[in-house]
Amino acid sequence: MLLKREVLEAIKAGEIDLQFRRWSRPSVKPGGTLKTKLGLLAIGRMDEMAPEDVTEADARRAGFVDLAAFHRWLLTMKQGPIFQRIEVRYLGEAPEQE
Repeated sequence: MLLKREVLEAIKAGEIDLQFRRWSRPSVKPGGTLKTKLGLLAIGRMDEMAPEDVTEADARRAGFVDLAAFHRWLLTMKQGPIFQRIEVRYLGEAPEQE
């Protein structure tokens, strides 16, 4: 799961705690971690859902200004049969980064 630096910074600051992904096969799993440029992220609950079920609150938790911005972003994403809502939080620096 690739994340832009500004998204990583917002996760680290506690401003973002959700991500959405379309994929053929998930590359992370609940309870796991993801090593990023800024450190480790904890992967929390993952729910398969339909994009039209994303709420305004979900969109804001993922860093979008509103639901319309989320839908514009979604149009730019590659297609995949699985759409998931993923809880994320910053854990700290990766051991080799310390």
